[in-house]
Amino acid sequence: MTEPTHDDEAHGGALGSRLNWLRAAVLGANDGIVSTAGIVVGVAGATADRNALLTAGLAGLLAGSMSMAAGEYVSVSTQRDSELAALAQEKRELKEQPEAELEELTELLERRGLSRDVAREAAVQLTERDALKAHARVELGIDPDELTNPWHAALASFLAFTVGALLPLLAMVLPPSGWRLPVTVGSVLAALVLTGWASARLGAAAAGPAVLRNVLGGALAMGVTYAAGTLLGAAGV
Repeated sequence: MTEPTHDDEAHGGALGSRLNWLRAAVLGANDGIVSTAGIVVGVAGATADRNALLTAGLAGLLAGSMSMAAGEYVSVSTQRDSELAALAQEKRELKEQPEAELEELTELLERRGLSRDVAREAAVQLTERDALKAHARVELGIDPDELTNPWHAALASFLAFTVGALLPLLAMVLPPSGWRLPVTVGSVLAALVLTGWASARLGAAAAGPAVLRNVLGGALAMGVTYAAGTLLGAAGV
């Protein structure tokens, strides 16, 4: 039997990790685009004042990016705590009942299609090399060397949202008054085509439906907020 080498496993795990990070970055940027576009377009429906648009856009950018970062930090911290607890329990079990754990690893490898003899041999070799890592990967689906850092996740979410939010903000405040709305809507829809396509490609899904959903969702958000802003502006609110 030809077993995957440590380098092969590390390469595959690193690739999967990079894809997850890229997918999270694309989705974070997409959230920044849609939410900030909704804010500035809504305010534009009520007023053409550049300072009001800039203030609203910056407030939405900062609130959204901090919210994304905090949410990602809490989520990843909870996941990391659960993984560390599972690893600690597995470490205790390996120390207290090594034979039972070896048998468990053998059975898990059998379920993956190996014969009893080959599974036993593989379990023994994996246990001798690094018992905890073997059980973590096969039994728990965890790579002890690749636990996600919550601070890294929070920073990545903050940056992704900020980059996405800057597009509608700048598109709204930089052009002359008469061009602000069409430039913003056009820029946002183009960006949503790109993020929809990228998220589909990273997820190995069809690009067309993803792009269509993304564009329609963003257009609906801008349409609703613009209508609300227009009504409030007309009412003098």
